[in-house]
Amino acid sequence: MKTYYSNGKLLLTGEYLVLDGALSLAVPTQFGQSLTVETVDKPKLIWKSIDNNGNVWFKKTFDFDKMLNQVQHDDDISKRLVQILHAVKQLNPNFLNSEFGYKVTAKLDFPQFWGLGSSSTLINNIAQWANVDAYQLLEQTFGGSGYDIACAQHNVPITYQLTRPINSTFTKVSADKCAQGDNTLNDKKRKICKIDFNPEFKNNLFFVHLNKKQNSRDGIEQYNANKNNFSLAISEISDVTSNIISCNSLEHFETLISSHEQIISKIIKQKPIKELLFNDYKGTIKSLGAWGGDFILATGNKNSIDYFRRKGYNTIITYDNMVLN
Repeated sequence: MKTYYSNGKLLLTGEYLVLDGALSLAVPTQFGQSLTVETVDKPKLIWKSIDNNGNVWFKKTFDFDKMLNQVQHDDDISKRLVQILHAVKQLNPNFLNSEFGYKVTAKLDFPQFWGLGSSSTLINNIAQWANVDAYQLLEQTFGGSGYDIACAQHNVPITYQLTRPINSTFTKVSADKCAQGDNTLNDKKRKICKIDFNPEFKNNLFFVHLNKKQNSRDGIEQYNANKNNFSLAISEISDVTSNIISCNSLEHFETLISSHEQIISKIIKQKPIKELLFNDYKGTIKSLGAWGGDFILATGNKNSIDYFRRKGYNTIITYDNMVLN
């Protein structure tokens, strides 16, 4: 029996523009997903998915022959899982190519609707099991920038930058060495830097869930549909990221994330979440990832928690209890 584990993720800066080469700050979370694999005698895949409360939310047995011959399945979860396994076979033809089968159990540490990476942690775990490149597997299945895979694989905050942006011809990104920490350049497409991001004011930072899950793929499609020349915005967001990493006061941090909100707001033509839902809030609020759902980052104090609870937002997690650092 083998067990694989991947960290969840939060993108603190660079949402949307990470796809076009903006320098972005991402943090792995203390919540993730495990994948336990046991060998069985028959050529079958016995799959079970368990939620954070220990409840089985998906269970199915796949016959290898039918699965590899792309026999259609009625439910969307089975279809997606088979699609992932077919992509794995393209990357590693020897995968699932024996007389033995497997009993696989996937277990989440967090509710699926939190948006911390139920898909990316699964992709990274399967990639470890099958001995394939997780970034390539992501490209062939869910798509995206890959920052979530980087978080799955790193136990400290990182900066993430595509050196060959997925969608953009607007900017040429430098692949210089990291300003601090280790430089982990996985391939010619991305630069990942481990950083020391542990702000002195972290006791004034917390994450609030907006009570709904936002599909990041839908957000990316909307972003691409409205795309113009974003060279200046990419440069501005990269500067904001660099300044956030080095800033040492809460006031400066609040100024930076407010600036970040305004830049993204103009690009995607949406009002910042503070204007929409929390206009009377005294602290500063920043969306994380695709706008409109999942977690937001808020600055404030213990009294601020009561503000969000009065408005019906009860999932509030402190920085120390969320971020793996």
